[in-house]
Amino acid sequence: MQQPTLVAVAHGSRDPRALRTALALLERVRELRPRLDVRLGHIELNEPLLDYTLRAASGAAVLVPLLLGRGHHVKRDLPAAAARATHLDTRVAAPLGPHPLLVEALYERLTEAGWTAGTAVVLGAAGSRDPDSAADTRRTASLLSRRLGGVPVVPAYASAAAPDAPGAVRALAARGHRRIAVASYFAAPGRFATQTAAAAPDLAAAPLGDHPALARLLLHRYDEALARPAARPLPELVSA
Repeated sequence: MQQPTLVAVAHGSRDPRALRTALALLERVRELRPRLDVRLGHIELNEPLLDYTLRAASGAAVLVPLLLGRGHHVKRDLPAAAARATHLDTRVAAPLGPHPLLVEALYERLTEAGWTAGTAVVLGAAGSRDPDSAADTRRTASLLSRRLGGVPVVPAYASAAAPDAPGAVRALAARGHRRIAVASYFAAPGRFATQTAAAAPDLAAAPLGDHPALARLLLHRYDEALARPAARPLPELVSA
């Protein structure tokens, strides 16, 4: 029996590096599971758009968001797209975060950038008005702090929530921290990642990108979704 298609759902960005990064990440996924049909769809700004990717698929598909927490896209946009694809048996996986594999990727990106023990960290994220999204980012910050030996890790947001990265840096400096790094809690390069990195007084880590841990996490979320009983989308999502 053919396995359901894994449809990785990226947000989309005007930065051309974002698309290249997503494609490189999916190549890692294919290397880990060569017989799996792996495709890419975007919510906006880049082709292929998610609806197009789903129209071209057949049988069954699992939508795995390349998004790092719960928010409007995960809760509404992806289920609505799945509901519109009436020719498919679809499931929507959980977002990538929070998860220990993400924390390991964040840790390695920081050490690649020159992070040393004792350096406080600002965890720069996109931001959302959804309180669940903020809770997910705070959880990741807590896990990262533990991975870094207990140094403070303060969440900051590029939009829709406070504090922003410069504010988080000032807050840590006011607490006496002399070295402060910015961890890039973004799946790919883009405007928000660049804006957040610019606030770093000492060093800024690269976005998560095509880190091998993310490829493993995509497959983990895919397998999780298949292990759950299938749930049909709510009727109102069909016309959303």
